[in-house]
Amino acid sequence: MSVLVDISHRLGGFAIDARFESAGRLTALFGASGSGKTTLIDMIAGLIRPDKGRIEVDGRVLVDTGAGIFVPKHKRRIGMVFQDARLFPHMSVAGNLRYGRWFTPPAERYADIDAVVDLLGIGPLMNRRPAKLSGGEKQRVAIGRALLASPRLLLMDEPLASLDEARKAEILPYVERLRDEIKIPIVYVSHSVAEVARLASDVVMLAQGNVVASGPTEAVMQRLDLLPAEERGEGGAVLDTKVLHHDESFGMTVLGSAAGELRVPQLAMKTGTPVRIRIRARDVMIATEKPRGLSALNILPGTITAMSPGEGPAVEVGIDCNGATVLARITEQSRQALKLHLGGKVFAVIKTVSFDRANTGAGLPAETDG
Repeated sequence: MSVLVDISHRLGGFAIDARFESAGRLTALFGASGSGKTTLIDMIAGLIRPDKGRIEVDGRVLVDTGAGIFVPKHKRRIGMVFQDARLFPHMSVAGNLRYGRWFTPPAERYADIDAVVDLLGIGPLMNRRPAKLSGGEKQRVAIGRALLASPRLLLMDEPLASLDEARKAEILPYVERLRDEIKIPIVYVSHSVAEVARLASDVVMLAQGNVVASGPTEAVMQRLDLLPAEERGEGGAVLDTKVLHHDESFGMTVLGSAAGELRVPQLAMKTGTPVRIRIRARDVMIATEKPRGLSALNILPGTITAMSPGEGPAVEVGIDCNGATVLARITEQSRQALKLHLGGKVFAVIKTVSFDRANTGAGLPAETDG
């Protein structure tokens, strides 16, 4: 599964000059509104012809301006899911799903309708019309319709942006299943740190039409200085963990990670299940001695590896906890009072209640297909 984009294009007064290559399960295009995310996926989809460059999906060249190659959009075998579901109102759910198959020659169809219906949990909806569906249900049907076209690539353009928090919570586990179970690359557009940290295996961060960072999610999400201003408070570390055991007496789950054990509110997951967590920098306290008599249960020993000025009086501190990086945002006054310095031994302290539903999700399973 691979996507390569290397393009330059001018659209009115806006110029985009972007290059990235990703072999991840789900690659997120992330950035503030107007950074070029939707323009970029429109070029991948064939809706915009770039002025210059090359686009490949799994080695198949879709665009190469130097060689005069531009595969028309209807021949690219790309499934698209938009902010609004765009279902046909006069068709039932079953009719909308079947519509996705009509444009794919029978010999090239790999998606099985029963498997897709089961994957997305839409079996009970098959006879309903879109007007009788919730926003989350509509999006699941739209995803199913895109999958039943047997695409080589799935593009998702801010599919949760129009949903309220309850509907987002409903659909996120289904997007995780897509990421983990289907065998095609997904490019997912978002401006939400919470979504990207939970879903993406790789992140391409855009600003004013340029790629300012790209790579594994856990590395890119640490670049707090590059996050949109309105999302900066949500930034921090992303850790892949697994369930060690449940503490039923206190309603908690104990997770194992490279950084150490972490206690979070109880998760409905079996022992050994991979879990991805986001630790916001604003939720991390720093101690120079191991705390005692403290309500916070997560205390991770580590070494300071980075310090940089943040906004206003803030300082952002990177702490290496046994090879995993945890970020803390503290004040300059606290930094001086604690006499923090590079190489200093400290403890990162995180409250269990910081791990709400928005900060935990299904972790990426281990690669088994090479």
